[in-house]
Amino acid sequence: MSSNLRTPIVCVLGHVDHGKTSLLDRIRGSKVVAGEAGAITQHIGATLIPLDSIAKINGDLGKIKTDVPGLLFIDTPGHHAFTTLRARGGALADIAILVVDINEGFKQQTIEALQILRNCKTPFVIAATKIDKIQGWRPTPNASFSKTYANQMDRVKTDCENKVYELVGKLSELGFNSERFDRVSDFQRNLVIVPVSSMTGEGIGDLLMVMIGLAQRFLSEGLKTHADGAGEGTVLEVKEEKGLGMTLDVILYDGIINVGDEIGISTSDGAVTTKVRALLQPRPMKEILVEDRFQRVKSVTAAAGVKITAQNLDHVISGSPIKVIRGNRDEVLDKINSEMQEINVKLSEVGITVRADTIGALEALSKELEEKQIPIMRAEVGPLSRRDLIEINVMKEQLFKTALMFNVPLLPDAEEMILNKEADVKIFSNRVIYKLIDDYIEWRDEVNREKEAKQFEKVVLPAKFAILPDCVFRASGPAIVGVRVLGGILRPKVDIVTREGRIVGEIKQIKLNKESINEAKEGQEVAVSIDGVIVGRHIQVGETIYVAVPEKHVKVLETEMLGALNTSSRESLDEYTAIFRRTQPFWGK
Repeated sequence: MSSNLRTPIVCVLGHVDHGKTSLLDRIRGSKVVAGEAGAITQHIGATLIPLDSIAKINGDLGKIKTDVPGLLFIDTPGHHAFTTLRARGGALADIAILVVDINEGFKQQTIEALQILRNCKTPFVIAATKIDKIQGWRPTPNASFSKTYANQMDRVKTDCENKVYELVGKLSELGFNSERFDRVSDFQRNLVIVPVSSMTGEGIGDLLMVMIGLAQRFLSEGLKTHADGAGEGTVLEVKEEKGLGMTLDVILYDGIINVGDEIGISTSDGAVTTKVRALLQPRPMKEILVEDRFQRVKSVTAAAGVKITAQNLDHVISGSPIKVIRGNRDEVLDKINSEMQEINVKLSEVGITVRADTIGALEALSKELEEKQIPIMRAEVGPLSRRDLIEINVMKEQLFKTALMFNVPLLPDAEEMILNKEADVKIFSNRVIYKLIDDYIEWRDEVNREKEAKQFEKVVLPAKFAILPDCVFRASGPAIVGVRVLGGILRPKVDIVTREGRIVGEIKQIKLNKESINEAKEGQEVAVSIDGVIVGRHIQVGETIYVAVPEKHVKVLETEMLGALNTSSRESLDEYTAIFRRTQPFWGK
């Protein structure tokens, strides 16, 4: 079997509005005559930029000795495409471009993309976009960065330098050594930053050359493919095409696939086989007016994007493997099933339920949840059903009666159950991972606040106070006195106790400016009515008096609510428990 280097597969990630699509459009739209040798070709879900085309964009490419045939760019930018594409338990993309607006710097999605790239151990380059938006920038269309930079005024150069070093500083905080590409000597130790403009084409040639250089230097071994070996790929998308029925958009990363080949695919019911009816590629641009958008081909060799038509494609899972069978059906199906089970998600005995449209997205979402210490009990690919809701509904903890859904729907039976309020399950749905998690955390924190508030209402809280001099308005029946709250939160309808551990009465009412109030905090001076005491006999002016916290309530406060108590409440509780443990040795045991 012959072996050569396939085209590296490239994904583009970054924050919304930082120019991912514009960068892809610029690369795809580079001025190369259609039909010319080495012309850019459109694939299903991908665009192939051959080495000849890159050499036309950047004349310096000749300085790099390379066997890499070009770059295959995945056409859908963003985390979704990256996490959908998987091969052998990891990310399919060989290399990635992380797009950062040089003027805006790092945003939440940029950091999320960085974490995904780090988790998948995917080499990447930073494209610092929108250099043409730097104030005073004088564009030199399609020029290299060094050439256009040399044409700028000193003030603009300084501004550009500062913006690059802001990126370097932020990357350093996140654990990456980085530098502008033209200053890097060791590409293995440094992350490369390439300033570019998608609008003017400045720096685009540099970016492509850096990608080719990195692929040649660090990816050669992983790019070896068997030109006549059994094809292997990943399903990018499952969709219905008019006149074709259900089709698979596939990125083929190894070997060859032919019309008539038997293939193994993964469905929601496990691995199955089917036969390739047709292989379809987009027609060249000059034939775009032809009604049929696709042309049929007999075979496709990696790396490439291809549309496949076959029977039984309805329940195929996006992001799942596709493999050509050559007399080894059972082995291939076993391999597909084991790959689908190799989901890298840490599950807990109790936790939330997570659903995503692809394995990669499920792993990315789960990793983010794990870092935020949010436990996961169930993590699966696909929509949420009525049966899932029934299982979630039996969870005792309210915070875990939840489902986080990334890019997947509720099935009609589950939707009906939610509408009819047959299940007390909180559903979160979003197409952005960090937003989905933020929404859950915001709700979780609100639930915890409400729970704490209810607990605080039921539990007798610790407090201490002293009767103020010249503020005994009535000595007994009930006693009415002015007091200063020395610590904690003083509420009505609680017993009070002296330093000797003697319960002496009950606070009936608290007033501030003649208005009844439900609580008084540390430092406040209020009037209180106390049943069962005589001031001067049972309690004295200036004496520190404590709220009598029942023993059961002390245990709740110490084990469940200590973190929610402020410093003065904790001090009051410590002093109160010390009094009782001194005067009643078996108290609290």
